[in-house]
Amino acid sequence: MIQGIVYTSNTGNTEKYAKHLGEKLSLPVYTLEDAKRSMGKGTPIIYLGWIMASGIKGYKDAQKNFCVRMVCAVGMGQTGTQQKEIREKNQIPASIEVFTLQGGFDMQRLRGINRFMMNMVSKTMTKSIEEKTDRTPEDEDMLDLLKNGGSRVSLEHLAEPIRWYEQNESREK
Repeated sequence: MIQGIVYTSNTGNTEKYAKHLGEKLSLPVYTLEDAKRSMGKGTPIIYLGWIMASGIKGYKDAQKNFCVRMVCAVGMGQTGTQQKEIREKNQIPASIEVFTLQGGFDMQRLRGINRFMMNMVSKTMTKSIEEKTDRTPEDEDMLDLLKNGGSRVSLEHLAEPIRWYEQNESREK
């Protein structure tokens, strides 16, 4: 039975999702570092981490210390997209459920190499989207996020992870 939610956050969006999920599922929420001090090795958890270049920050460390049952990867892309790519890049086994959640973008909260890299990436992405003649609503949303920053954290985005938890935990009880 899942004992808690563990997360790694950079600009606060993943932390918000972790706290919302903890509240909805009545589970304690820990940063990865706090969890390593407070929870036993191999404890079943849900892990939330932020996406950078399709990698989930902190996932490998969480996998080494805990029994990860579900992963929620938080990035700039639309909720529910990139799941196959995220699973493959992070070598997440099929036995672990993977969800992607749209978080947000805040250049001011990024530091060091992350800020440098995202500055380059955001300029390239912005130009690419602006040059499109047939932009989708998703393109428009991404363009707004890149130009203006902001958060897309929403309880609605947690519907599928909550449904998965309720279906799987009810079988274990």
